Amino acid sequence: MIETLDGLPDGVDGFRPVGRISVADYEQVVVPVLDRADAERRRLRLLCVVDPAFTGLEPDALWEDLRVGLRAMPMMDGCAVVSDIGWIRDAVRIAAFLIPYPVRLFGAAEQAAAADWLRELPGGSGFSVQLLDDGAVAVVRVRRPLRVADIAALTATVDDWLRTHDELGGLVLSAPSLPGWQNLSSLLRHVRFVAGHHRRVRRVALAVDGTIGAWAPTVADLALHPEVRHFRHADEALAIGWAAAGVPAGSAAGPAEP
Repeated sequence: MIETLDGLPDGVDGFRPVGRISVADYEQVVVPVLDRADAERRRLRLLCVVDPAFTGLEPDALWEDLRVGLRAMPMMDGCAVVSDIGWIRDAVRIAAFLIPYPVRLFGAAEQAAAADWLRELPGGSGFSVQLLDDGAVAVVRVRRPLRVADIAALTATVDDWLRTHDELGGLVLSAPSLPGWQNLSSLLRHVRFVAGHHRRVRRVALAVDGTIGAWAPTVADLALHPEVRHFRHADEALAIGWAAAGVPAGSAAGPAEP
């Protein structure tokens, strides 16, 4: 079975596997947590306590573990694993190199420290995406390197709009400097987003300080469909106004014709 942990900080969910884990355990305990977080558009911070009461997974639960893990991946801010079991610690160290969100190991006596670490993660305050309904402009504000989950959130927001409209009038990136990417996975996810969406965006405004931000529009104009313009970070409002000017008259009033 999988037990849920009580007494954790707000925003932290915890699990403790006990005995041998089955598919039903995932469906009855873990999946509802993902469903609630998805419905609330809430990020996940997971604490997993693995002690000698855990004896492994049923064969069919291996695939369920992978399926649930892939679903949770774009929703994750971080995961803390509490265990003194050698093979668990070795497996987590290997997985941490492949997973596009922070993973940290703690000893069995450090559960409180693990919960505090999760509570103090930067999380969503470093990234936000807002769709301005009256202007069909997506505003992305970033204060840290982009993560896979950030690109997933941006993709979901833009795709929601494009389901009922031909194009997005404008997209604004607002950051003190070009944020870069957390890892290769986030870079590749960003490249896929740009390749799959740039022909349906009219204008891109970069409200970013720094030399790279200033010459980025020149490079972008050579390969991308949108008109791209650079602004100072302090001029975010001007950037939004310019991007909104790319919205065709009446485009935000209703769905596109089939």
